[in-house]
Amino acid sequence: MPEETTTSLHSSVDTSQSSIIYSDSERYILITIYMVAFIGGTIGAIAMSFLLVKMNTLSVTTAAIVNLVVLHSLLLLTVPFRLHYYINQEWIFGLAFCKVVSAMMHIHMYLTFLFYIITLIIRWLIFFQWKDKVEFYRKLHAVAASATVWIAAIVIVLPLFIARYGSSGDYKNTTCFTFQQELKKNSVKALNYVIIAIVAAITCVLLGLQVFIILKVVKKLPGSVWSHQEFWAQIKSLMFISVIIICFLPYHLFRLYYIQHRKEKRLEIYNDICLSITAISCLDLLSFVISGSRFFKQKIILLRDKLACC
Repeated sequence: MPEETTTSLHSSVDTSQSSIIYSDSERYILITIYMVAFIGGTIGAIAMSFLLVKMNTLSVTTAAIVNLVVLHSLLLLTVPFRLHYYINQEWIFGLAFCKVVSAMMHIHMYLTFLFYIITLIIRWLIFFQWKDKVEFYRKLHAVAASATVWIAAIVIVLPLFIARYGSSGDYKNTTCFTFQQELKKNSVKALNYVIIAIVAAITCVLLGLQVFIILKVVKKLPGSVWSHQEFWAQIKSLMFISVIIICFLPYHLFRLYYIQHRKEKRLEIYNDICLSITAISCLDLLSFVISGSRFFKQKIILLRDKLACC
């Protein structure tokens, strides 16, 4: 009997720990972030899909953008379920599907990060004239390369994530996205620290190199840099890094603190909010479409001229 009582007490504690009570303001923040990501991401994915028809299908950059469109679209399909949960404060889709939706956030974040790196490296190779262009020899090669990434993510990573993630605690079927008990494992902590270090280090390297390239372009170009296509190309590369810094880096830096203070209950909610910010990266396609338009560039030049006159 004492053992049963102790077990029951531990179970109730674990169950209570897996429940997060959101305040109205916290729920509104999460709902707003996901709504913005869903609407803007959907518009961006549709707009970019039309532009991709005119692009070189053999280009590695085009292949990366196509994969971004698919990746964002998959995440956006899961957003309504998150919105339903935050609005109604109850998960009705089962624990297994909760893990799928939760896993999709992380898969989306790290695959987006990977595709950004690939795109930036290709653009830098061309800039430093190490390559005139980076293309696949055949469309089949582009499909095979993309399929390899997706097979690794969906066939290997996703099932492993679902099987192992959320296996250490007692989680309710009516709550979701509360798998923080996994951080009790030293192996999970170590993995988080490694990922945080890698993401932070790569981000610093990407930013430093891109700033160096922009300064080099500014020195090389005569007259106003705003009227040169080469300058705008580097600004677009900087936008990739900006998305990483704004959307991905806050989550990882906060998680560094959160892992060490995970017993503080409110930090679970702040961690959830930081994770939701990663979904804002779905707006990247929309920003690329807008920034690439002639109208946007003209407005920027006009704004610069007005500021110069003041």
